[in-house]
Amino acid sequence: MPRTNKKKKKGGARAGDSSEYDTAEETASVTSSHISEPDSIDEAIASHGLDDVDETSGQDAFEEKIRDFIDGTTQKSAAGRKHCFEGIRAAFSKKYIFDFVDSRKITIADCLERSIKKGKGDEQVLAAKLLNTLWIQLGAGPECEEVFAALRPVLMSKVLDKTASPAARASCASALGLGTFIAAAEFETVCSCMNALEDIFSASYLKGDGSSPTHKPGVSTLHTAALNGWMLLLSITPTSRIKHIVETHLPKLPDLLSSDDVNLRIVAGEAIAMLYELAREDDEEFEGDDIDELVVKIRNLATDSNKHRAKKDLRQQRSSFRDIIQTIENGESPQELVKFGVECLEIDSWVRRRQYSIIRESLGSGTNTHLQENPLLRDIFGLGAPLVIGLGGHKKASKTERHNFNSAAFKARTKVRSKQRDKRVAIY
Repeated sequence: MPRTNKKKKKGGARAGDSSEYDTAEETASVTSSHISEPDSIDEAIASHGLDDVDETSGQDAFEEKIRDFIDGTTQKSAAGRKHCFEGIRAAFSKKYIFDFVDSRKITIADCLERSIKKGKGDEQVLAAKLLNTLWIQLGAGPECEEVFAALRPVLMSKVLDKTASPAARASCASALGLGTFIAAAEFETVCSCMNALEDIFSASYLKGDGSSPTHKPGVSTLHTAALNGWMLLLSITPTSRIKHIVETHLPKLPDLLSSDDVNLRIVAGEAIAMLYELAREDDEEFEGDDIDELVVKIRNLATDSNKHRAKKDLRQQRSSFRDIIQTIENGESPQELVKFGVECLEIDSWVRRRQYSIIRESLGSGTNTHLQENPLLRDIFGLGAPLVIGLGGHKKASKTERHNFNSAAFKARTKVRSKQRDKRVAIY
């Protein structure tokens, strides 16, 4: 039966869908980024006195607070260092301040390296999360490449260290994935990182007897973070490598759909959908092996009513797997519109959704500011140069201007995705 009808329908809910599992309370599209519920950056901004200082006291006062936090990362108290890491991360999330960060990147990187190597638990987690905002501030240039080259071995070592806490390894896996995505100069580095991340989440594949492995608390979160990072790097894999990755990973990933962890099930489903999306860019009729069995599994998850699962988990799971089944059966990608200032970003593929998700997880409420001002994000999402806003403040775009903007974005989005995946030389 045909499964590649590529008609696009706007919005998370699909109008006219009368399937038995489409309930009124579950019409919103949910992705893994919304499920992970990272610690609130808004709360960190307020608790560290960063919420109003740049408006009331000027940029100098804002930067002075960050300097104080940077100085505090060398103190002997672990609690004090953690407080300072939280403050720096909140500041980096709130505003795009490339020049300030660039002039202090080595000092910051040294402190983070020391904490990731020698710190314990929560300190390692906070240091790795701060790294994500550091990558985003520095962008895809030599400034970030220098820091990434110094810290990549440290992150790789911690990710693979089975004696470290799962939470620390999970945060380091996210930092390794995003850092590689932004700063890796050679695709060989990307491959090395993908292999390391796969070694982690493959531990959740089914055992030889077909049963799901049992893990200690926190390990499933680690596997979810590793799979998320692997997907992010898959999004920039050259087209010439996609066929091989689809052939080797599509038969394995459905094992993760049997996991007891709802987040891992959902992320695994999204990874499968992304593989189908990428495979069909080359072959619109691609179905893969055992697609009928896969569809049955995913439909069961989209209609799951297991009373032993939490209601919130079931809602998230059913909503996500509705989008996933539409991609596999009909070739439809998820649709979401993100508005920021007078602009908007169309999330129209699993590739773009994964890229936006990691940015949103890293920056929280500061995402919109960075979308407006940060050249890295504007390049990733094909937004062009930052808009210049006059002294009169933000001017609402007219209906014609919005239509023209969206039309241009619609025409360019496929080229942008292809360019992102092919900009690095493939290594065989």
